[in-house]
Amino acid sequence: MKLYVVGGAVRDGLLGLPPSDRDWVAVGGTPEQLLAAGYRPVGRDFPVFLHPQTGEEVALARTERKSGRGYHGFQFHAAPDVTLEQDLARRDLTINAMARDEDGRLVDPYGGERDLRARVLRHVSDAFVEDPVRLLRVARFAARWPDFSIAPETMALMRRMVSDGEVDALVPERVWQELSRGLMEAHPARLFEVLRETGALQRLLPEVARLWGVPQRPEHHPEVDTGVHLLRVLQACARAAAPLPVRWACLCHDLGKGETPPGLWPRHHGHEARSAGLARALGERLRVPTDCRELADVVAREHGHVHRSQGLPAAAVLRLLERCDALRRPDRFQALLLACECDLRGRAGREDAPYPPRARLSAALQAVLQADTAAVTRQALAEGLQGPAIGQRVHEARLAALAQALDCTRADATGGSAGSSTGTGLPVR
Repeated sequence: MKLYVVGGAVRDGLLGLPPSDRDWVAVGGTPEQLLAAGYRPVGRDFPVFLHPQTGEEVALARTERKSGRGYHGFQFHAAPDVTLEQDLARRDLTINAMARDEDGRLVDPYGGERDLRARVLRHVSDAFVEDPVRLLRVARFAARWPDFSIAPETMALMRRMVSDGEVDALVPERVWQELSRGLMEAHPARLFEVLRETGALQRLLPEVARLWGVPQRPEHHPEVDTGVHLLRVLQACARAAAPLPVRWACLCHDLGKGETPPGLWPRHHGHEARSAGLARALGERLRVPTDCRELADVVAREHGHVHRSQGLPAAAVLRLLERCDALRRPDRFQALLLACECDLRGRAGREDAPYPPRARLSAALQAVLQADTAAVTRQALAEGLQGPAIGQRVHEARLAALAQALDCTRADATGGSAGSSTGTGLPVR
């Protein structure tokens, strides 16, 4: 039995990237041999074991044969006579089909090192089309390494997977798994560019695909096309190192514009409510985690109000905070503000523009949270007030604290009197 490091660890080592988790393949071995050596079995579909000391995964060399639709439709064969080259042949891309033996010697039967040097994503064999997850993986790798091209023959296979209906067999969990990882890559926009070019975006995320070709008012959106704007927003998320819930919310924030009747273009009145409904449906369909879904809902509903909040008086700002549940969930409100900033910076020419609403609303929230509502409640109780009357006193205390904070903010911003105005409202249509 011989052991080889395979896949991503070999690839990343050749790219000079930090070491990643190592996966091993055992060639010429049996489950009994691994068990006798102290390895712990963990694989359900095929023999995979954990190393007794390092905890690294070791799989028996195997081949696979397509037996049905989707990524579950495979039969695996693992036996001592399966060679390393046969095991590597079943992998998706040449850059992932390399191995190193225990002495560090490279085994590269399919030209992975050559393709790394050429910065090309290329499939190993035509068996690529048998697993629709591979299409998503290629799109994700393209988002990780934007300087890599996709080989024309691989792109042709990916389009065939769409036209043959293979991607329709993907289960929501796997779609979300790859989308979420792709959204967190260095160039998330490219994930969606590749999916759109193959036709997979229209099948998997039709709500997103509909945004291309939908114009917006050029005086507010010089990039005009809503789909182009979306990609720019996702890149703003990457530049800001935004967490996944923010990136998902930005992906969903303008979905309603794809349902605006063409006769109303380029205006999109009411798109916020439509976007929220579509975001909820999409989140449910893909079984998106709750934190991502909830942030997407509030960003879709409120991003326009946040953009226009600079000129709002204290009472209106407090209503905005309450609608966003900011007093109970201040961290989520900060994520909302980051998403709105990324939305602004997704406009052509505004990539590095300041975003005053973020600072103003953050200060507003802090002022409201610091209001001594406990003292107000005690005083109201001492006066014999109950229920709604106490709530009104608390509301008035918060409003007073907020009004004072906003006056101070305006004075600081203008260097003059509190009655001055910064005049920095942001149109969003």
